[in-house]
Amino acid sequence: MNKLLVFIFVAFYATASLAQSADEIVGIWWNEEKTSKIEVKEVDGKYIGTIVYMIPEKYENGEPPKDDENPDPALRERSVLGLQILEGFVYNAKEKEWEDGKIYDPKSGNTYACYAWMDNKDELNLKGYVAGIRWLGRKSIWHRTEL
Repeated sequence: MNKLLVFIFVAFYATASLAQSADEIVGIWWNEEKTSKIEVKEVDGKYIGTIVYMIPEKYENGEPPKDDENPDPALRERSVLGLQILEGFVYNAKEKEWEDGKIYDPKSGNTYACYAWMDNKDELNLKGYVAGIRWLGRKSIWHRTEL
């Protein structure tokens, strides 16, 4: 009987810890340059990230910069502040990473396949890549912060 209780406890704890691991990405993050803060949250089972703050030095004529490098001319006048730059990330518990995501770079107007992982609770590693070659890409480290 005691072994059964221990097994149930361990199984419950393991399941709970896996669920908590997936949500470790949720929060506010400084980008690598510390010019923008991105809020990552879970929506419909996937993780997205939206720019929620930009340092005033990045403002142009008192306003946040526009998405002027966007390949779609109709979107070039929208503000970068409030722009969703991460989308579609799904947590893979076995690999301990968020995968199948995309990251949009407003500086270049390019969107890249992306995955993310955490070595500790306050650093988010992201790697954007093209052509399905994960090892050939650019890594960025974001730091947990508050709004």
